[in-house]
Amino acid sequence: MRGKLAAVAALLTIAVAGCRMVPPPVDTPPLPAPSSAISAGLRAGPSIASLGMRSADAAGALASFRESCPKLLARTDASGLTTGSQWEPACTAVSGWGQGDAGAFFERYFETAQVGAGEAFATGYYEPDIAGSRVRLPGYDVPVYAMPPELVRGWPDDIAPSERTGRAPLGRMDASGKFVPYYERAEIVAGALANRGLEIAWARDPIEFFFLQIQGSGRLVAPDGSVMRIGYAGQNGREYVGLGAVMRERGLIGPGTPYATSMQGIMSYLRAHPAEGAALMNENKSWIFFQELKGDGPLGALGVPVRRESSVAADPAYVPLGAPVWLQMDRPEANGLWIAQDTGGAIKGANRFDTFWGAGGDARTIAGGMSARGRALILLPKGTVARLTSR
Repeated sequence: MRGKLAAVAALLTIAVAGCRMVPPPVDTPPLPAPSSAISAGLRAGPSIASLGMRSADAAGALASFRESCPKLLARTDASGLTTGSQWEPACTAVSGWGQGDAGAFFERYFETAQVGAGEAFATGYYEPDIAGSRVRLPGYDVPVYAMPPELVRGWPDDIAPSERTGRAPLGRMDASGKFVPYYERAEIVAGALANRGLEIAWARDPIEFFFLQIQGSGRLVAPDGSVMRIGYAGQNGREYVGLGAVMRERGLIGPGTPYATSMQGIMSYLRAHPAEGAALMNENKSWIFFQELKGDGPLGALGVPVRRESSVAADPAYVPLGAPVWLQMDRPEANGLWIAQDTGGAIKGANRFDTFWGAGGDARTIAGGMSARGRALILLPKGTVARLTSR
């Protein structure tokens, strides 16, 4: 979010997927994972006409692709598959293309490509609606903090200058002027940032707010029915711990327990065991800071609103942000054409996706239980695959 959204996946990737990582034999050194679409292997896929694209599905993807084009043309493609200029024909045409023949648009300007084996795994995320208020009311005691000004990047003294490579970590300067890690979740919950005027709103339920933080955006619904949309502003730089995986490893959810390996099951456990649940949530040291959003939808990593059943989070090392993605999965809800408009901390590697389901009760149910396997194709400007594979 994705790119701070995409977050039910981050919570439940291991717990819900139930995947089993089989280590290599002890005498075989592990092979490094491919770091890009090219190193993973790229080859031509089937024709777009053969995909059986539904007209409504194509129309939704067309609208999201149109919104993505200004960013798609301007940004650098981290996957190395395309340049902005290669998207110009499609982006020029889409501005005047009617919704009625959306499928023909994709057939005309795109070709499909398979990255690696094409075996895909998809989860889901959504925009939570939780009880909240701009002002503190009785029962609304969970602070929603803006970015604190002292959260900066720097290097701890114990890291030698010769070892300071890449981006400096997040932290703060203590009273003695020493760079130290920023406050972790438990410290913030205990009041480390209280009474400083950083509160932009107040939530009613700490468990609901915990999940909204994992999502990275959401809507606060006040007692009078007014709605405040909030979105990711930053993070404290501390370690993220996937609660679902921890609870499954400890036998708190899953087979033999009353609690399913789903977002709903995790929430049920936390409510039934408030003291243990609070401690579990604090094991995730990460804390998300928010800002008010004024647009008509939460913003994904591409900087445009993400749309229900049209937007998907992907790893930008393998999928150009803004590119269409075709999913054929064992969960029919996830099937069809999506536009890669977001990223996520758990969305890493080739053919790993997180589907967006909007807001509301059904969105919560679908996203919370989404764990789909199947195949994926990327739609790229025509001629891309031949250009890349002929090198």
